[in-house]
Amino acid sequence: MAQTGKAKRVGKQVLAGLAGLLAAVQFVRPARNEGASVPGPDSLVVRHQAPPEVRRILEVACYDCHSEYTDYPWYAEIQPSGWLLAWHVRRGKQAMNLSEFGRLSAKAQSKRLQYMIEAMAEGAMPPRSYQWMHADARLSEREIRTFTAWAETVQAKLAP
Repeated sequence: MAQTGKAKRVGKQVLAGLAGLLAAVQFVRPARNEGASVPGPDSLVVRHQAPPEVRRILEVACYDCHSEYTDYPWYAEIQPSGWLLAWHVRRGKQAMNLSEFGRLSAKAQSKRLQYMIEAMAEGAMPPRSYQWMHADARLSEREIRTFTAWAETVQAKLAP
């Protein structure tokens, strides 16, 4: 019976230690991606004069990870989920930063637009994990066609 009491004490100490660790990591916060919420002149939507419906599609489905401004959900305040979100945003901006789209060459812009068209059509973007918590990011076929038509028009203007 003495072993049972000792095991319970050790178990409580381990749980208390884990709770303390979880509380302590709440003070280690990642940097936030909160640039200007208004698109600048190099932004895809400004540079290529996106109509309101295309702007809305990009804002709800792409901008949190692929721009200089992220609208953080409530769970970003809880670590380690905040760290995971920061990592996703960094990776997304490295792959494509829509806020700096106009700084790319015409050829690179055309390639990125083609990638976006294909990723949306295949359902690869936005990722399912993002759609779980952002219902408005679940793009309809009509929204995908709207974006595709606009992007193909932009590509035609970018062609040499």
